[in-house]
Amino acid sequence: MLNIYIRNEEKKGGRMSDHLDYLLDMARKYRQEKGFPDEERARQVRSFAYGNTHLENSRITKSDIDQTVDSLRFERDHSTTICS
Repeated sequence: MLNIYIRNEEKKGGRMSDHLDYLLDMARKYRQEKGFPDEERARQVRSFAYGNTHLENSRITKSDIDQTVDSLRFERDHSTTICS
């Protein structure tokens, strides 16, 4: 569907920035209307964490990230908050 849109716009003489603006608008609307599924969001968080930490320390593995995220989630889900 997107390829058809781009080809049609190119035939009309549309610029690439117009295509990019259209795609960005579609992404914004999708995010506002539907959001991202929890599984997709979790996958993106892990990927982001791995990419950033691996740049700083090449010994970091995806397994390290998985273990850390899982332990943080466990702590969050099992912590007790004391209100005064």
